[in-house]
Amino acid sequence: MLRRLHPDQPASFAFTPANQAWAEAQITKYPEGRQASAIIPLLWRAQEQEGWLSRPAIEHVSEMLGLAYIRGLEVATFYFMFQLQPVGSVAHIQVCGTTSCMICGAEDLVAVCKERIAQHAHELSSDGKFSWEEVECLGSCSNAPMAQIGKDYYEDLTSARLNEILDELAAGRVPTPGPQNGRYAAEPLSGLTSLKDHDSGKTQYNASVQLAVDIGDTVKRIDGTEVPLLAPWQGKPANSAKKPKAKPATKGPVPSKGQPADATGVTVQQAKNQSKAKPPSKSDPKPAKADTAVQEYDTPGKKPRTMKAPRKAGADDLKLIRGVGPKLETLLNTMGFYHYDQIAKWGADEVAWVDQNLEGFKGRVSRDNWVDQASSLASGEETEFSKRAKKDGIYK
Repeated sequence: MLRRLHPDQPASFAFTPANQAWAEAQITKYPEGRQASAIIPLLWRAQEQEGWLSRPAIEHVSEMLGLAYIRGLEVATFYFMFQLQPVGSVAHIQVCGTTSCMICGAEDLVAVCKERIAQHAHELSSDGKFSWEEVECLGSCSNAPMAQIGKDYYEDLTSARLNEILDELAAGRVPTPGPQNGRYAAEPLSGLTSLKDHDSGKTQYNASVQLAVDIGDTVKRIDGTEVPLLAPWQGKPANSAKKPKAKPATKGPVPSKGQPADATGVTVQQAKNQSKAKPPSKSDPKPAKADTAVQEYDTPGKKPRTMKAPRKAGADDLKLIRGVGPKLETLLNTMGFYHYDQIAKWGADEVAWVDQNLEGFKGRVSRDNWVDQASSLASGEETEFSKRAKKDGIYK
């Protein structure tokens, strides 16, 4: 099946502050150089926040992970769990249409969706509240026919009951998920044939449904406010209420007061690093007049010489280096790197230092071999990427 991006796209995407903190914490689960492994959970979080995956959302997540946009698009279009078009603001109904459900009446459920929501799958209802689609087996064959709505399964459905569920959702109520015919779980319709005397401690609903009822947010999308977002592998919460204020060790670009760090090209993690930075001691060697330290970092490797500003002729277009996009170019400029010849001079120690301090893009210098590319560009030569980028206007 061909999956394409929706023709109508929003102008931009940004995670909510809580979801941004969650996403940054997820990235730290993975080893250095493997942050791209967080692509699925971050795309899913973006979809949970907006209801569907837009192009700006895919690009935003890709940039966070240091991926070319096409890599993020490949993942988003491959997995059918990602919705590439707007869905109903209240609920998106996924009707199972595979063998067991089809035999037991899935076609009747589809007919209800066509009548009540829209004639075709993935179309919004006239009020924008609902959408629907037919999906492959959802693994609840013993309770066929069924549909997934939000986070939960609604099983043992009839067309009449699905109509009632849509009425409840439209009225702002959350229908109780699980079997809709009085069945407790997945026992035979005729009743239990074994374990008949094991009802002690039994909850009102089966465990899955009971949890959904207790939480009460079956169709509510995740926005980061549900529970504290923990990062137990770091031994601390990812969205603690009190965050250290960014205090630069020396003069240089810092986030504007009252604005998110990203607004001025400095990431949240960079701001944290700035707050931890130590002022230079008297024993530290003085930087050269032209190349001055913009920020102190405490990481392995050797910090390259930096500049407070580009030379009079203006900064080089660092996006002509494969692996450097607009956001990463801004980050490099913030760190004090403006010219090809600066990067071309980096040795193994300098590469290790920069690789560690490219927050959100760690490992990119060595992975894409920036030094060799910069050496060619600094000498006036073209690389295969710079030729293509200039021709097509593509910087990814």
